[in-house]
Amino acid sequence: MSIERAKAEDWYSLKRVGDDITYIGEPFIEEFYRCNIWHVRGRDGDMLIDSGMGVVSLTEWVPLVTERSVQAVASHTHFDHIGCHHEFDNRICHRCEADLLAHPTRQNTLADPYVTDDIFTKLPPAPYASTTYAVKAAPATRIVEDGDVIDLGDRHFEVIHTPGHSPGGIALWEAKTGILFSGDIVYDGPLIEDTYHANAKDYVRSMERLYDLPVRVVHGGHFASYSGERHREIIKNWLRERT
Repeated sequence: MSIERAKAEDWYSLKRVGDDITYIGEPFIEEFYRCNIWHVRGRDGDMLIDSGMGVVSLTEWVPLVTERSVQAVASHTHFDHIGCHHEFDNRICHRCEADLLAHPTRQNTLADPYVTDDIFTKLPPAPYASTTYAVKAAPATRIVEDGDVIDLGDRHFEVIHTPGHSPGGIALWEAKTGILFSGDIVYDGPLIEDTYHANAKDYVRSMERLYDLPVRVVHGGHFASYSGERHREIIKNWLRERT
């Protein structure tokens, strides 16, 4: 049975979540595969954390991301997180995955084997086809390391290198507000620890490091945002099972 196609104008949903942060979602992708796209407003410019699958243009259909200068950050370089990065002039990722952002393939972005029609409740608009889906190259214009800062003028986000899920995964930490953008290293749902470039020892170290942060709220790469208390509960339970 064929799956209905969505209209481009319906592909994205937006929700203000407070702290001048907007959630941008792709509601016709099954929740497990649906990346959370985060837009953060700053005094001197904005930040976009991840950019979805790229099957519908963000810059064409979400005016919010074109209103001001935007730094597009890749929490890591799997297909569901970097699909629209090529649409932005300022692209940021960690050194360990800069080559993937510049030279994506179906294999190294995990589009193969994950992207099939089964991950959608409605297919993207024509001419999209899951068999030929591919992420476009988007070479980084800034490569970051652990401890670097993304400066929005009145807001400053520290880069925390969080290898484990992937070698160049990063979280972004705003100490002033207690906000953590965690990427895919930790969120309130089934965590993926067996990708081709995952590392179990790195994963444990990253979780231990994030546990100690005085977090108020976590906006993860997937599933719903959650409190600092829930953050420590998730990590404590995860570590108990693996150490």
